[in-house]
Amino acid sequence: MDLGIKGKVALVLASSRGLGQAMAVSLAREGVKVAVTGRNAEGLKRSVELIEAVGGTALALSWDLSDLTAIDSLVSQVEKELGPIDILINNTGGPPPTPAAGQDPALWSKSFNDMVLSLISITDRVLPGMRQRKWGRIITSTTSGAISPIKNLAISNTLRAALLAWSKTLATEVAAEGVTVNVIMPGRIATDRLRQLDEARAKREGVSYDEVVVSGLKTIPAGRYGDPAEYGDTAAFLASAKASFITGTVTRVDGGQIQAV
Repeated sequence: MDLGIKGKVALVLASSRGLGQAMAVSLAREGVKVAVTGRNAEGLKRSVELIEAVGGTALALSWDLSDLTAIDSLVSQVEKELGPIDILINNTGGPPPTPAAGQDPALWSKSFNDMVLSLISITDRVLPGMRQRKWGRIITSTTSGAISPIKNLAISNTLRAALLAWSKTLATEVAAEGVTVNVIMPGRIATDRLRQLDEARAKREGVSYDEVVVSGLKTIPAGRYGDPAEYGDTAAFLASAKASFITGTVTRVDGGQIQAV
């Protein structure tokens, strides 16, 4: 299927590894020119290599999402080197595992800045161009914890739930102008981040890593962890011309795991 986005320009945040990298590669495979961002130089180099391996065009940007003052110059660099941004993939790394009670307000504030305010600010920077051109895709990657809270991930659960409400509200404001706004939500996808969380759980509960994996698989009707490429391909579809009437939604890529309706 031709997704109708060849030649479009995408900015994929936090794409030096994991789900961000997978989404960047899937877009590149469809002929999208992709700007990848992150703080790890080796990871960014690998993302560029993967994009070029599928015949794509990539621009790597060292980008610390916590620095809101850098947004305008970095977005301007993408526009100068690749063109106006048609597709924005909002994605961030996750905060440290924590319970809900007793967290330092400074940690809450920093996490809000890094995971929520940064994405809203970047969206506000690229949205006017999308509205003017009457075409745009804004896709925000969150977590299943936003609708079915995950134990010991209180900050992630809370702040990413805020992104659901923001996305839904924004979708109603720009739908008539050819801009769609959607959320993509992973279940247990086989990334380094998931391995880190499983290892942390094993240590916390005094069991082996393998026992945690077996326990996790029992919660997934599909009986396996997801492939990052499956997540990336879902994002590519939501970014496509074929998905022009899909907006304000939450798409789960979870193998049936999330129990909430």
